[in-house]
Amino acid sequence: MDAQRFSLLLCLLIHGFLSALLVTIGVSQSDKRSYVIYMGNPPKVGTATASLHNSMLQDVLGSESATKSVLCSYKRSFNGFVAELTEEEARKMAGMNGVVSVFPNEKRILHTTRSWDFMGFSQQVQRATSESDVIIGVLDTGIWPESQSFNDEGLSPPPDKWKGICQDANNITCNNKIIGARYYKSDGLFGSNDIISPRDSEGHGTHTASTAAGRLVNRANLFGLGAGTARGGVPSARIAVYKICWSDGCSDADILAAFDDAIADGVDIISLSVGSTTPTDYFHDPIAIGAFHAMRNGILTVTSAGNQGPRRATITNFSPWTLSVAASTIDRKFFTGVKLGNDVVYEGVSINTFDLKNETYPMIYGGDAPNPIRNYTSSSSRICLENSLDPNLVKGKIVLCDRLVSGEGPLIAGAVGALLRANSPKDVAFSFVLPASHLDLVDGSKIFVYINSTSNATATIFKSNEVNDTRAPYVASFSSRGPNPITPEILKPDLSAPGVDIVAAWSLASPVSQSRGDNRWVPFNIISGTSMACPHVSAAAAYIKSFHPTWSPSAIKSSLITSASPMSSGMNSDAEFAYGSGHLNPIKAINPGLIYDSNEVDYINFLCGQGYDTRFLRQVTGDNATCSAATNGTVLSDLNYPSFSVFTSSSTIVRRVFNRTVTNVGSPMATYRARVSFPTRTARVRVNPNVLSFTSVGQKLSFQVIIEGTMDASMISGSLVWDDGVHKARSPIVVFASIS
Repeated sequence: MDAQRFSLLLCLLIHGFLSALLVTIGVSQSDKRSYVIYMGNPPKVGTATASLHNSMLQDVLGSESATKSVLCSYKRSFNGFVAELTEEEARKMAGMNGVVSVFPNEKRILHTTRSWDFMGFSQQVQRATSESDVIIGVLDTGIWPESQSFNDEGLSPPPDKWKGICQDANNITCNNKIIGARYYKSDGLFGSNDIISPRDSEGHGTHTASTAAGRLVNRANLFGLGAGTARGGVPSARIAVYKICWSDGCSDADILAAFDDAIADGVDIISLSVGSTTPTDYFHDPIAIGAFHAMRNGILTVTSAGNQGPRRATITNFSPWTLSVAASTIDRKFFTGVKLGNDVVYEGVSINTFDLKNETYPMIYGGDAPNPIRNYTSSSSRICLENSLDPNLVKGKIVLCDRLVSGEGPLIAGAVGALLRANSPKDVAFSFVLPASHLDLVDGSKIFVYINSTSNATATIFKSNEVNDTRAPYVASFSSRGPNPITPEILKPDLSAPGVDIVAAWSLASPVSQSRGDNRWVPFNIISGTSMACPHVSAAAAYIKSFHPTWSPSAIKSSLITSASPMSSGMNSDAEFAYGSGHLNPIKAINPGLIYDSNEVDYINFLCGQGYDTRFLRQVTGDNATCSAATNGTVLSDLNYPSFSVFTSSSTIVRRVFNRTVTNVGSPMATYRARVSFPTRTARVRVNPNVLSFTSVGQKLSFQVIIEGTMDASMISGSLVWDDGVHKARSPIVVFASIS
């Protein structure tokens, strides 16, 4: 038993004993209660902590009562103790020398590592008994099976439908949580750090898998940061691992091979946090191809939008049969303070786990330390490129760099730390290979002036601290934006989910910063990206699947899109091109009221309208798919999609008619009324009919949305909500005149 658990158990045992003792001798429990006396850092070596605590209590209670009142002492990481006190005794204790604070020992609920609770998706949400029958296929860098996030305690054997395998069982062990694991490397070329098995040597796949379906792990943290209970959205769901990514990237061949296996193995949801840097046609894109075949087999593929934001039309996963996810923030940010020798403190952004213990170090500007042996000039050394810094000038110092870099350059040169000034967004924090803080250009320039104003410039970098971000959620700057570069009539991304500063399981083969020279090996890590947002939605899709096992991929997708929480265009200037329909809301998604369903025939008709011919589509489907004269003229916007997107090209005059059909999955007898919000005077949106009356579950009714008028801005957006008083199925409406 580790020391921390032993201390906790001892506290509980003593507390129970004293409670019984107080009752025995007739002392009312209402007179005394337990208080925490917090005293900051541990005392110096040589001080007897327990005797100090007893001495303090004797001053307040008297010698006999003191011994009986101490419940437990803290003495390893910080100093303090818990004692049974009256209110008056607590006030006296608070005034004693060395006491930082005294507060009641309240009972608090466990806090998650944040993202799921932030969305209102607590540990106590309603669960379907069939959750353990849902299998999420994770196509990524593999998995670290020994992580506590993947223990299989209490789980039954895999469902009968499972047909997968555990490849290379000598290097990885599957269980009733990780029920399958495969790896793919078609070129047979491996890097020195690659592990030739489904085992994860990068950390990314372990992180995404645990975000989606990890078990509950208490006291998860990264060196004290982001502490809480780590858990996936569907802790009882099964994980099937398909390792497609290695140190040299993720090949198209391996992606397709993994899709091929995953579909045949029997997964229910595919989670894929991978993409290209440039958009390609649907059938030149292995992800779109694989996802199309998954859709045909009743499997929804959830993909990350990409990390090329905030420029428009940078989204690279956008096929209409996949669900594309943007990354948004949660209500937690990490800041890293920097204190200069003149006592001025600047607040930067990073995830800095290093503790310099307030010790100051000499400073130097990278531009003043070019490496002459390697023939570097100040133009390179100022941005701290690898080997560009002169170790003779940099060793033992904190370096000011003019770019947001990994920190490997300063580390190789022997620097103690790095201050990175850059005109880069500060809405996401990164881990670096050495103590570092990312500062904006204003503060960075002030630090530069300070360095040049004295011959003895010094600084220290503090360990990061957490603060509450009351503006959350908003879409991260890095998250790729729409519109859809191939089919602007299909709004992408579909929705957003937490993807910034997410705590989840990690591979012990990969250091915290994933950089050379980093010797921090941890079971949990904090990283950001649309890769982190994707598994949140994959989990929500699996959650819906557990309640509605017969729903089609498009039905699940529709429920997630129409139930998303609206987001503010004031906080996200790209509006729906940043966040799609809004922020993920898993609880509402299991009961959406109405769904916009589509099947394979609908997607074939869409592709006919996109310009594909019968011969081509028959090769794709292997059946008698046909593009007739009617389907060749299919309006792309008539795909039964749960959003409405109009691209007007150079024209300022707008007229578009959308045909949609919704299926009732709510109350048998229900009347839905259309509520339209479209804030412009030059165009209007009509819904015909504007009332839909259902008499049974499963009944389908059709309607039209007519948009007409003129553009008074480059982008106008609003929404259509079908409301029966209980359910509110909300779909975004976007009209725009420019893709870029």
